[in-house]
This record gives sequence, structure tokens and C-alpha cells, in this order.
Amino acid sequence: MTPHSASRTLFFFEKPSAMRQLQRFFKSPSTVCVSAEGHLLAAEEPGNVRDEWKSWRLDTLPIVLERIPVTYGSSRSGQSHKPKVDAIKQALQGVERVIIATDPGREGSMIAWEVLEHLGYRGRVDRLKLGALDEVSIRRAFAAMAKEPDSGERDYAAYLEALCRQYEDYHLGLNGTRAISLRLRPPAFRQPWRFGGVQTPTLAILADLEKRIRDFVPQDYFRIALTVATSSGAEITLWHAPKDKILDQQVAETIQQAAASWSGPLGVEQKDVRRSPPRLFSKDTLARRCAKRFGWDPQHTAKLAQELYDQGYLTYPRTESEHLPDSQTGDASTVIGSVVAVLTDLAGLVPAAGDLVFRKGNKGHYVKDPGEHHAIVPLRKVPQPGSVSGDHLRLWELVAKSFLAAHLPDGIDARTVVAVQVPTPLGPKRFSISGSVIKSPGWRAVYGAEADEENEIVPGKAKPDEEPTTGRLPPIRDHEPGTATDARLETAKTEPPRRITRGELPVVMGRLVDQVENPALKAALENPANPNEPKGLGTAATRDTILPKLQKSQYVELLKGKDPPIQVTEVGLAFIAAVRRVFPAYGDPVGRAMFEADLAEIGRAATRAEAARRAAAYQERTRSRVKDLITTIGQSDAVALDPTCVPTPSAADAKPPTKAMIDFATSIAAQRGLKLPRGLKSNSEICRAFLDQHAPSRSSRPGRLRNRGLALRAKRCFVMLSRLPNSKQSSAHQKRLPILRLAALFSTSIHRRRSILRQRTGLSLPKAGFQVSGRAMLVMDISGCLRLQGDLQKQEPRSLAAARDHAL
Repeated sequence: MTPHSASRTLFFFEKPSAMRQLQRFFKSPSTVCVSAEGHLLAAEEPGNVRDEWKSWRLDTLPIVLERIPVTYGSSRSGQSHKPKVDAIKQALQGVERVIIATDPGREGSMIAWEVLEHLGYRGRVDRLKLGALDEVSIRRAFAAMAKEPDSGERDYAAYLEALCRQYEDYHLGLNGTRAISLRLRPPAFRQPWRFGGVQTPTLAILADLEKRIRDFVPQDYFRIALTVATSSGAEITLWHAPKDKILDQQVAETIQQAAASWSGPLGVEQKDVRRSPPRLFSKDTLARRCAKRFGWDPQHTAKLAQELYDQGYLTYPRTESEHLPDSQTGDASTVIGSVVAVLTDLAGLVPAAGDLVFRKGNKGHYVKDPGEHHAIVPLRKVPQPGSVSGDHLRLWELVAKSFLAAHLPDGIDARTVVAVQVPTPLGPKRFSISGSVIKSPGWRAVYGAEADEENEIVPGKAKPDEEPTTGRLPPIRDHEPGTATDARLETAKTEPPRRITRGELPVVMGRLVDQVENPALKAALENPANPNEPKGLGTAATRDTILPKLQKSQYVELLKGKDPPIQVTEVGLAFIAAVRRVFPAYGDPVGRAMFEADLAEIGRAATRAEAARRAAAYQERTRSRVKDLITTIGQSDAVALDPTCVPTPSAADAKPPTKAMIDFATSIAAQRGLKLPRGLKSNSEICRAFLDQHAPSRSSRPGRLRNRGLALRAKRCFVMLSRLPNSKQSSAHQKRLPILRLAALFSTSIHRRRSILRQRTGLSLPKAGFQVSGRAMLVMDISGCLRLQGDLQKQEPRSLAAARDHAL
């Protein structure tokens, strides 16, 4: 670009709404503002790069590119982004400095940088990181940019990290999906077997859990109840229910017999138990809470949070962190004052500004460095009556209450434990019962009865046994004598691990460390750069997009429930087993987390040159992995899968089969005495699966019959030609169109048919001039060429494949 004499500054925004929020700060006439609409450029389809890449063939793989070619993207309405890119190109004329003001994340950086690179801009670039869109946050962002002269260089590293992620996703998804679908996919499954760098190891987590659930065999275990009468006349039941469950009935009976004759003093311990408020929300934990409380899909929650951010009511929502920086403690009083001006019923809970609680450290809410983006919290700007409503208001209230609770005192419970030690032949055994009363609600007053929902269970694990408790304990003194009046066994059954739910999956991906038991693997997943954010799968911005991809591929399905559990299908289990058999590294979630860590190192590079070096090395490693993957898959066999296990789309989504398919299936069922499956006549997938299982393959039919059928086809064409006017017959003979050669036109490729016609008759027809859907054959009458329709249409079936079967 050639700069003009008058230098200008251009602000590059991600959305028009953000641009309008900041335009009031710009007074200089030399300041220009442009906005994108998400990604303006998109990766080019492989078939548009090379013709041989259009068809899915193993001999064309691997498809490896040094740089992914891009084209203009399109909006949700289908309009091309070319006019927007052209407008930005025009606006860049004379611009000396570009300030990127997109959302403060890798994707936001990429949205701007990919356009600047595409247009060849080489001027100065700075980065304005807008963690929130209220006035105070905007002014702080400008101040921070002024103190960081190399903000553009550091942001270029973030762009290269996002670019490498796209590069890997493109090559692994393109090559892996084609190769696995062509080589490993069972014949009964007609959908592509989609492969991805993040979605495949995510499926592996779910598949491992599915196997544990299916292999689980319930076992009886035993608890012993001991009823004790005290000297004061009170009666209380104590329990022996150790964490290590008693699975041996003989052991349980030995303890029961010893307990039945017990007498002695009861120990009573009373103490105050402090309960701290839960952590603030990251994107993933917010999605989990909304799924549990409201039944929302994580993508719906993300959309609401993004819109509240755009309106200036919440901080940046696509964050991994659950902490705030120490420097923001001074904002809490003002923000809480704004919150309770809307949530007026909570105003009485707010202490004086000097009495707010600030919990610091990893177990608190404030740390020195919370990472790239801090937790999601409300701002000084709060929704006014009528400005937001419905789900937006429910989400804002949830975040606002979390922020308020984080600055209130701990809840305090008065806890009483009554316990005895019973001597047994197996050693002393503890029997106990506990009860609690709320001494001071503290932060729990914000939630009322909902406070109990804050205790989250680790997804994918069996529900832990709770300590025996009772709602009300009788008055008992410490060391008060007691005597056993009864001892009994109670039998329960062990439970399988809980399924991971739709709302929990993003948390599982981000906190992979909670899913592994091996201490060495746990240590490997630690993140020295940011201990609060262990290594995981994907990014906070994209984790909620993985489950819809797995559903589309029919690898998983959702069961019923407010927050529906995820169940892996037989197809998903077969797919992940095939991946692990062929290339185990791609079915290893921990191994994938290590690659994610390597990607993050690109974004942490101190200089542009270092970031470029790391990115080039990562892309070279990606190309090598893709080549190894294709080589290994090419040497493997297809997976065996029972056709009855293949899931079928719902009747609402399925297309009906053609009449020829129904007739063929009906004739096979009649010949073999089979019963047609339910839905065959309305669902093409069900009909096709039935034909795949029961119809004889074409390769098994004798070639003599095949040739005879083609000859019959040619004879029918000859009959049709004999009915045409003489002028058209002579034209056909002049063009050297032997009737028998018409049979060659009945191949499965329209392109091939046109090529044969051109080579053997000298005719050159446009694509619209030769069609086989709707009519068996149609050759347009161009410059004396023949046109076949009418009687031929009446004689031939509509589908060419069905026509071949009909002739044979």
C-alpha cells in the first residue's frame, strides 16, 4: 500500500456494536473506524485449489499445503464479505497506524490480522485489549496500550497461534476424514467418519467412560447401624460406613455382632465449620451452572454472555480464568453498589465498603496474574428496567450474584459429631452421626435455598458417599454413657460412574486433569505458566462447538434430562477403536493436551520473529503427522460394524426413498420372506441400510448378463431413433453415433458420459445439455444434434442406478 501524505489511524473492530461503543471517544478527523462481521475470509475448498482434490480418493492423499488459500467468507444470510474487505482496503489508503480493537482473544486477533495480511498492509499495528466495554474499562485499555509499545508484535504471536490451530484443524480434518471414511469406515455406515484434532480425543474421553459404564458390575456392600440408648433417656443411631466399602458380608456380620453388645461413653464434638463462597465464573463453569439450573445448551449461554458483553454489562466472556487481578479490588464496592441498585432485595446484605471480604490466592478470588482474561463479572453499567429481559436478565443476575457472594463473609455452620469406638475382632471400628445447624449464613444469604446447588461433583465420576447425617440430634453430653439396643446390617449397591452431561463437557475438556488417575499424567497436565489453568483440550472460545460436531457424525446422542447426559453410540465406539488401532496418538486426550500446550507457546513468544519460528516448526510437524496418518490408514482394513447398530436420523430429518428403492426392497423382502423394517418407506437411510444388507452386490452378477442388459438398452434407443423424423436420423448418422455405443453413456459419472459423447461423436455439449436425473437421457438439439425424450422417458425408470438394475 502506498501511504498518502496525511497519515491516519484506523481502528479495526470485530462487530459494529463494539465500534459504536468506542466511536464517542474519537475526536480527530484523521481517525477511521472499520468493523468486521466475524471472520471475513474463509479457507478455500480443496477442489477449488486442484481439480483432482474434488473427489474423495485415497490416491490423492495426503493433501498438504504450505499455506491455506483463502477466499471471501459469507454472512449468515449468504452474502459475500467481499464488499466489506474492499471497503477496508479503501479505508487503509493513507493509514500509517492500525489499532486492532477486536475481542481480546486469539480469534479476535486472527479476524483482524488475516485481513491485514491479505491486503498487504505493512504499517504499524497496535493492540487495544478491551476486557469490557464500559467507559472505565475502555480508558484503562487505552492506558495499558500506551504503556506497551510492542503490543502489536505480541498480538501477532497470538494471531500465529490461532493460524497454526486453523492450519492443523484444516489438514487433520480434511485428510483424516477422507482417509478414514474411504479405508476404515464400515460399508453399513454411509455418513463420513469425521476426524478432528480436538473432537477425536474428546470422543475418546466419552468412549472410555462409556466402556466403564457398560462394563460396570454392581456389587453389594454393607453398612452397620448401631442404635444406642443414653443414660438420660435419649436414643440415637450411629453408623459404620467407611469410605472403603465393606464388600464381604462375613466381615460386616463380625462387626455387627461386636457392636450389638457394646456399651460405654459417647464422644461429642462440637465445632464451627466455615464455608467459603464458590469461585467466580469462567466461560465453561458458567455454561455448566446454566445447564444445571436452566437447562441451557452451552452455545446458548455463550451467545447470551457475548451479547451482554457487547452491550457493556459483563466483562469478556470467553475466558479460562475464575480469578480477578489484585489490582481490581478497588472496583468491587462501586460495582456491588450498582448491582444492588437493580437487585434491591439483596441491598441489605451488603456491608460497608471497608468490610467487604477480599480472598486472595489460588483458593480465593484475587490473584496477581489471572491469565490472559480474568473471570466473568458484572460492571458499573447495569441493565435498566426494560433494557434486557428474559434469558439475558437471568444470566446477568447469576453472574452478579456470584460477584456479590464472593465479597461477603464465609457461611458458618455449628456442627456436632457423636461417635464411639467399638472393639471388634478386626480392630476398633468407628460409628458416628453428625448434624449441622446454620450459625451464620454469610454469602449463602444471596442464594437462599439455592446455595446447596453450588457444590459441583466432578463429571464422569461415581457420586461419592456422604457422611451419615441427621437433621436433628438429641441433646447428648460428651462422655455420656450409652448402651447398644440394636445392631443391624443394611445392604446397598455400588453405582456406576455418572455420564458426562451436555453442560459439563466443556469443563471436562478444560480440566482434563480431573479425569486422569495416574499421578504422572496429572503432573504432565499441570501448567507452570499459569497454575490456575491446567492443560486441556481446545480453547474456551470453541469447546462448546465440539458436541454438535460429534452429534452430527452420529458418534454420540443425548439422553433425556434437563441437562441431558451424553451417550456414545456403537458408531462412536467403533470409530475411536479404529483410530486407536491405526494411530493411537490421536485417541489419547493427554497427548492432545500436550500439543495444545505447544500451540500456546507460539502465542507466548516475546518477539514476532520467535513466534514465526515456532509457528513454522509447528506447521512442519503437522505436515509430518498428516503424512504418517495417511500412510498408516492406507495399510489398514475396514472396521466391522453390525448394520443394525447404525443410528438412523429421525423421521423429521430424513428424506423419503425413491419409488425404485421401495420397489426393490419390497421385491427382495418377498423373495426372501423378510419383514420390511419400520419406517423403510418414509426414511431413505433405513431403506438404504436394508438394501445394503440384503441386496446382492453388482460385482457378483455375471458379466454376460451385464453386457446383455447394456445391449438391451442400446436396442431400446434404436427403437426410439427409428421413430424420429428422417432428418434427425440422418443427422445422427452424419455424426457417427453407432447405436451400440450409446450403452457406454450409462456410467455413473455425468462428466464421463459427456466426455465419451464428445470423443465418439464429435459433439460438444454444455453441462446443462446432458442430464440423467428426472429423465433417463436428454441430449439437447444443438446445431442438428439429436434430442431423445418422449417414448424413452416412458420406458425408462427415473434413477440411472435403478435403470441398470432393471435392465439386468
